[in-house]
Amino acid sequence: MAALLNRWRSDPNGTYRSWFLWEERIKNFRSIRRGIQQVVSEIGAGAFGNAYRGSSLEVVVHSIAEQRQIFKGADHAFLWKPKLRIPDIYENADNQRAFGRMLDTCVCCNEESVMLAAIQEIDARAIKGLGPAVANLLYFLHPTLAPPFNTAIVNGYNALTGAKVKLGRWEQYLAMRKGILVLNAKNRASLSNDLGAIGGLLFDIGSGRYAAPPLEDSPVAMAAWRDDLARVREEAIADRLINAARENDHTHTEIQGWLRDLGFAMGYDVWVASNDRNRAFGGGKLSDFCLEVLPFPEGVSAADAVRLIDVLWLDKATRRIVAAYEVEHTTSIYSGIVRMLDLALGEEVQGLEGLFLVAPDAREQDVRNQLNRPAFSRIADLKVRYLAYGELKHNREAIAKFGHGMKPIHAISRTLS
Repeated sequence: MAALLNRWRSDPNGTYRSWFLWEERIKNFRSIRRGIQQVVSEIGAGAFGNAYRGSSLEVVVHSIAEQRQIFKGADHAFLWKPKLRIPDIYENADNQRAFGRMLDTCVCCNEESVMLAAIQEIDARAIKGLGPAVANLLYFLHPTLAPPFNTAIVNGYNALTGAKVKLGRWEQYLAMRKGILVLNAKNRASLSNDLGAIGGLLFDIGSGRYAAPPLEDSPVAMAAWRDDLARVREEAIADRLINAARENDHTHTEIQGWLRDLGFAMGYDVWVASNDRNRAFGGGKLSDFCLEVLPFPEGVSAADAVRLIDVLWLDKATRRIVAAYEVEHTTSIYSGIVRMLDLALGEEVQGLEGLFLVAPDAREQDVRNQLNRPAFSRIADLKVRYLAYGELKHNREAIAKFGHGMKPIHAISRTLS
């Protein structure tokens, strides 16, 4: 097991490095939690409706499904299947309210026993089509208590332990969860309290990237398994070289650096996201010469989310936030929009002059499609703008030399309303 974990942790294309250590993964926890709270609120108010498409639930699940390969297809379980009438939370109001109560309980609780009781209660209702795929929502509420769930994870768990867990039933998920907790405890030094780590390992085993160590004590089987590990390592090195050759011209950090330096040139104080401060850029750190503390009043509920916004420009004299930039390099725009909502709708923010989604030139239509969702209906009032990488690249030096205030940034960006 130790050999497998060591190889897996060093694999640049395995889930540990490509997803579990991914900076955006941490950023998305709060936005997904907020989205789940919106689902609960709409169900409680009778405003959720009877369709998945266009609902607040679709936005949340879609955001989870874009969490790299481990959650690909997470939305399939929630899609309405008219011939089967599942999952039966759209047409059956009682089932919908029960689903809302379960989510509300899990959002509010901090104890394992309360979460398990909520699962058992929803299981007792035997709602057609509403199985343990819901655990992917619970993972983002309680990552140390609820492991993620999909076919590959189940297959990986069975291969690693010799169990025969089946899909689709809550009691099977809960049995697997117990086993995962035991495995995680035994290998804690190489894994994490966050069950996403072991979930990623099981996913990579179940999807065929790694073979599980042989269950029988056979030197021949063990030698074959070690040969397979060596093959995976060679393939990982080859994949890394190919991916490096195909990497986008500009990285997320580079765009943050451009916006940082442009803010300096135009006379603003600059804040970079608290979890990005130590990234390498320009021979130093991304946070070099930036504000060490964001001047936000203590006790403000949105403060933690605002500190994760990629780049903020602040007026030097008043310390008010003038502009906010979210760089959406390859990820869903959902979490960035939620952070901007927290900022723009806060009573403590006055005189905000610009909210910008900064993304590759080819992503404009994708950004517009996302903002057309009913869940983002309030965005039109915020006048969020789209700033393309190309416009920023071609105009940033001229703006730095001759620009003043926010007018030139508005000139090279486009409204998304």
